[in-house]
Amino acid sequence: MNTSLRNHQVFDISIETHQQGGSRWFDDDGRLKRTGTVWTASAHIITAVIGSGVLSLAWAIGQLGWIAGPAVMLLFSFVTCYTSTLLSACYRSGDPITGKRNYTYMDAVRSNLGGVKVKICGFVQYLNLFGVAIGYTIASSISMMAIKRSNCFHKSGGQDPCHMNAYPYMIGFGIAEILLSQIPGFDQLHWLSLVAAVMSFTYSSIGLGLGIGKVIENGKISGSLTGISIGTVTQTQKIWKSFQALGDIAFAYSFSMILVEIQDTIKAPPSEAKTMKKATLISVVVTTLFYMFCGCFGYAAFGDLSPGNLLTGFGFYNPYWLLDIANAAIVIHLVGAYQVYCQPLYAFIEKEAAQRFPDSEFITKDIKIPIPGFRPYNLNLFRMIWRTLFVVLTTVISMLLPFFNDIVGLLGALGFWPLTVYFPVEMYIVQKKIPKWSTRWLCLQILSVACLIITIAAAAGSVAGIVGDLKSIKPFQTSY
Repeated sequence: MNTSLRNHQVFDISIETHQQGGSRWFDDDGRLKRTGTVWTASAHIITAVIGSGVLSLAWAIGQLGWIAGPAVMLLFSFVTCYTSTLLSACYRSGDPITGKRNYTYMDAVRSNLGGVKVKICGFVQYLNLFGVAIGYTIASSISMMAIKRSNCFHKSGGQDPCHMNAYPYMIGFGIAEILLSQIPGFDQLHWLSLVAAVMSFTYSSIGLGLGIGKVIENGKISGSLTGISIGTVTQTQKIWKSFQALGDIAFAYSFSMILVEIQDTIKAPPSEAKTMKKATLISVVVTTLFYMFCGCFGYAAFGDLSPGNLLTGFGFYNPYWLLDIANAAIVIHLVGAYQVYCQPLYAFIEKEAAQRFPDSEFITKDIKIPIPGFRPYNLNLFRMIWRTLFVVLTTVISMLLPFFNDIVGLLGALGFWPLTVYFPVEMYIVQKKIPKWSTRWLCLQILSVACLIITIAAAAGSVAGIVGDLKSIKPFQTSY
């Protein structure tokens, strides 16, 4: 009762602000005017979605074959686009134009579902974001080493095995993230997202171009209708790898965990849900085209021998300078994507700290630092120290667990169904008051159960991959 009264009061104040003419500078909730558009939202989504995972799609299609591979990709693009539309409708509770805003994914779950589901959502969401930060640190170091290794191979004519230490590259990436993590919030990240989105197109295009070139050089399209053949792998391996490939494709589209936070940067009118729906459609269509081209041409080039990563798995050795440009683009993209994914986690911790210790100047006070030619920078000591410690922690874990990419795959598998399908479907049913056992309700539940089954299969495939890696990779390994 108390909570609803408090929310009601906040809403009344915001209406008052609007009526008093404050709407020129402030939104209906009393916050500074949001300035996000379809294009900034699309850039954030593309930065989050087209990760370096695009380069593993040739391997994924290689496990499933020419029929199932592209079909699964199209299926997941449809599911992601549809459930993202359901989720964007939950940004406001009640009226889609004047209803109370839900600033985060957890706020949306709290408003629509409440109870223990809020805690489950928060745990899964923030665990995934933490895992992604570690995965991106490892992935960037692999790309940086690939640049050095391709130059080493070129100089030695392939004679030198070119072993190197991953630690300096991970530390370098960590230092860059410490500096960029001081950007206060999502609304000030749009320039970084635009740079990262351009980089993702750059390396995807290079991977695509090299794939097309290889197909022309071979004079034939490699691969088969059913994927990698029994004999190259055992029947059991074929099953596990197919499950893993399902996971790779499903999670390559996953951005629901930061969708509400992105939506909170969008200006109105038109309604935020309408803009977000358009941004989601643009992003998923663009992403699917790139995924199809890169995955299919990569598989057409290498068939059963498709590497796990087209640009660092050395499916290609030449032209080495072009590979260097592509891997540099991957690193720049991952630098930006790390920030896009970590902002909701940063904001959650800082909001909780401010609510628990409202009188602490260390947590709440901003120190204005003048920058010649620019607006003064607001330095918050708590933000600076906690975000630095977070980046240091993710970097140290990345250094200790070189096989963590597979564990991130498992985290992604466990996070896909609840965050991309289950919560958006359940919240939409509550918000739109869809009657139980109606045709629409049944269709939504069938979609949710089908995605749960795929998630379980993908998680099983990831566990099998981790078990295999544990046999060949030792923790605390420093060279590759």
